Amino acid sequence: MKILFTAGESVPFIKTGGLADVVGALAPVLAKAGHDVRVIIPDYRLIPQNYQNEMVHVCDFEVQLGWRRQYCGIEKIEKDGVIWYFMDNKYYFGRPYIYGMGGDEYERFGFFCRGVLNMLPLIDFQPDVIHAHDWQSGMIPALLKIQYAHLPFYAGIKTVFTIHNLQYQGIFGIREIQDILGLGDSLWTDDKLECFGCANFLKAALVYSDAITTVSPSYAEEIQTAYYGERLDGLLKSRKDDLYGVLNGIDMEDYNPESDPQIAAHYSRENLSGKAVCKKALQENLGLQVRPDVPIIGMVGRLSNQKGLDLVDYVIADIMRMDVQLVVLGMGEGRYFNLFSWAEGEYQGRVAARFTMDHALARQIYAGADLFLMPSQFEPCGLSQMIAMRYGTIPLVRETGGLRDTVLSYNEVTGEGNGFSFFNYNAHDMLHTIERAIDFYLHQPEIWHKLQMRGMSGDYSWDQSAEKYMVIYQGLFREKAVRAKTPEEPNPVVVNI
Repeated sequence: MKILFTAGESVPFIKTGGLADVVGALAPVLAKAGHDVRVIIPDYRLIPQNYQNEMVHVCDFEVQLGWRRQYCGIEKIEKDGVIWYFMDNKYYFGRPYIYGMGGDEYERFGFFCRGVLNMLPLIDFQPDVIHAHDWQSGMIPALLKIQYAHLPFYAGIKTVFTIHNLQYQGIFGIREIQDILGLGDSLWTDDKLECFGCANFLKAALVYSDAITTVSPSYAEEIQTAYYGERLDGLLKSRKDDLYGVLNGIDMEDYNPESDPQIAAHYSRENLSGKAVCKKALQENLGLQVRPDVPIIGMVGRLSNQKGLDLVDYVIADIMRMDVQLVVLGMGEGRYFNLFSWAEGEYQGRVAARFTMDHALARQIYAGADLFLMPSQFEPCGLSQMIAMRYGTIPLVRETGGLRDTVLSYNEVTGEGNGFSFFNYNAHDMLHTIERAIDFYLHQPEIWHKLQMRGMSGDYSWDQSAEKYMVIYQGLFREKAVRAKTPEEPNPVVVNI
């Protein structure tokens, strides 16, 4: 198949979050399976110079935005079996940031969506499927159906849209979007483009895409409820037959404790001795008491309410009454900067907080910690819990979204499980689960070791996810959608809610 990914970012070129990891990892896996996969992202000024130097000019043209005609250049790099395109316009993308505060984001990404469709005949690529990711690409399915589908070149193209986080929707004024994209008044009704009196890029994609996916089966269920649905749950329910949850993966070669060059010592399932070395190195590097017997609780991620840090705030004194150490890495809200700065001073030698984006330190925490805490309020998929298990660090999570799909709480009766979890969004439920986990660490090391082995044995690769996406793509060209099944599983594993 011929597949075009469209997104606001992608590794290894530019990244602000998990979206970039998904696009950058999934495309090469599909290409390796024999498909013609191409990706287009904006040519941001912040893309490193070494990649800028590799780019080859493909074509350039003008994009009509209302009364304006804007230059659009297309550059490309061939890497990992994928052709990566970059949309060049210095006015929109030559800025010292990737995403702004919303002043003209509608125009920047309206230009991107229009430019993607206009470039296809010029680069001589007619995709079977355009797979658009997140709101920055949300107008592509809508524009294709409304303004391009009557043209022979575009008539057979199908669209898939992936929701990475429903909270980010791309909401703007209707008049502004009408101005730049030429969308008439008749389209601005609640069954089409209008959304609570506004224009909404993500809603446009939900209405006009042929299929909708999100990044875990549980999140696909959750977003059809009022609590998680961000005011779009009714629309998502109406499209439940076209909604699929496909769990993200991680790069198993990149995140590998046997070969990771950024950790203090290598180790494997067969020989875990290097993990103790990583723990000691982490304690030394962060100024913690060097004690092999004390459990380290690690947290890596955005410092925000979504990540459940208000629960940590409420019971941090109770957590620290236990004989534990706490390591936190991330950037975000000032409230949590203040919280962990205070804790670092209050519990000297037992708490370490670093407020930065440091990928090397993140890996050192995954390798050196004993317990990885993710008490998220909601979590579309989550990669950190999978990375932690890959490094033999046991996850403790709230049962939501992808966390529920990847972490099974240890059951003392059946012996099943690969971590610890709690269901209610409640600080004391989290605290009791931490106490339970620490008790196993201190008094039942054989069970702790068993959980480590299960986590390190898990298959978190992209191969299974890629197969499920292919079934969705192929199903768009059949009269009845086909549910994804693996040979060994009689039941659907791409969940159609």
